[in-house]
Amino acid sequence: MADLHPLKRQLGDRLITDREVMAAYAHDTSRVSPEGTPLALVRAERTEDIAAALSWAHTHGVPVSVRGAGTGLTGGANAYNGGLIVSLADMTDIIEIDRENRTATVQAGVITAELDAHARTVGLFFPPDPASARTCTVGGNIATNAGGLRCVAHGVTNDSIAALVVVLADGRVMRTGSRTRKNVVGYDLTSLFVGSEGTLGVVTEATVRLKPVPPGTPRTFRASFDTLEDAGRAVTAIVNGAAQPEVLELMDALSVEIIESFHPSGLTVPAGAMLVGQTVGLDAAAKAEAITATCRATGATDTEISESDSLLEARRLSNPALNARGLKISCDVGVPVAALADVFHGISEISARHDKRVSTVAHAGDGNLHSTVESPDTPEGIAEADAVIDDITKLAISLGGTISGEHGIGSVKRHELPWQLDEAALDVQRAIKAALDPRGILTPGRAI
Repeated sequence: MADLHPLKRQLGDRLITDREVMAAYAHDTSRVSPEGTPLALVRAERTEDIAAALSWAHTHGVPVSVRGAGTGLTGGANAYNGGLIVSLADMTDIIEIDRENRTATVQAGVITAELDAHARTVGLFFPPDPASARTCTVGGNIATNAGGLRCVAHGVTNDSIAALVVVLADGRVMRTGSRTRKNVVGYDLTSLFVGSEGTLGVVTEATVRLKPVPPGTPRTFRASFDTLEDAGRAVTAIVNGAAQPEVLELMDALSVEIIESFHPSGLTVPAGAMLVGQTVGLDAAAKAEAITATCRATGATDTEISESDSLLEARRLSNPALNARGLKISCDVGVPVAALADVFHGISEISARHDKRVSTVAHAGDGNLHSTVESPDTPEGIAEADAVIDDITKLAISLGGTISGEHGIGSVKRHELPWQLDEAALDVQRAIKAALDPRGILTPGRAI
């Protein structure tokens, strides 16, 4: 067992070995269990704490798991047996809001919604908006290149990152990017670390890009459909239309039923699916009218427009509602938007073939689907549900899609990598990992 005393002298009470305390930091929200008992937990408060921890782990060959709020869904933050847990949850400083340059500099443990709320006090907002925005962290968003509800209008996390502070595997501290709008100096190392899931370095601080809050009153819209395929065709028509939403989400009938049971709000369960979305700007009302007209032209049986955010709140409840029902076996696939009707049809066929109920929610505007399988919590039931998820993932790939749109790979999806990436691409990723982490201590056996 590696000697912790040198690290204890550097970190003091920020280094914790109490098993009960460590247990709360040893896992994310996935169904995957930690890989044994960790050696110690580092509750970092500053970049120097992370540097000391990684330098020590590098010297002693100790595996490191990196954790923010623990909201990940792929097992990427789970502890290793005899490993070091590095938590950034206490790194919560909003260092600066630069209104003139529309940037914010924050520590990695800042809660996403809190950064957004802070920016709004000066008329700006942080575009990334995961469904878990009230609990997930900016560092976690960066680690997985998270998307969210506003993706269709503003892109994923990487589109909002200007610069990073990263601690490398051997404890060295590196800065990437700049505050400027344009920067083509050297390789794009900022983008390399965004989405790397803690395998190449630990992001401790980020300078993010903000946008002005749109003027006017937002409008929320709803459209119900008899079939998922009709809803998919409506999304394609909306995305290719003149009136563009800031949010465009889908919930199938089973998802709406589960959400309404979890938190009754008066939602009427549709026969097939429900689209919900939001328009912003001075013309928000006109855009919502145009979008709901498009929905009716593509098969919507009922539409509604309001100034309330309740429909979007219902969408944000999908994960806790599904978890409360015991549905944890899910996927995170992406397809080209024009393939949505085909993928929904294929999911229905897969559900029938396996005789398993499948619920699907989606960031429909960018083709990112989350399907979850209803199954008994037994080894046999889990295996059967995994087979359904594998078939849905292979379907997405056959339609030109991807095995993950925003949740990352972690350990849950690692077996799927060869389905999408050829051997040359895998070799390049392994070479990058070996160059930056030659001892393989950072999140080993996950993501790549």
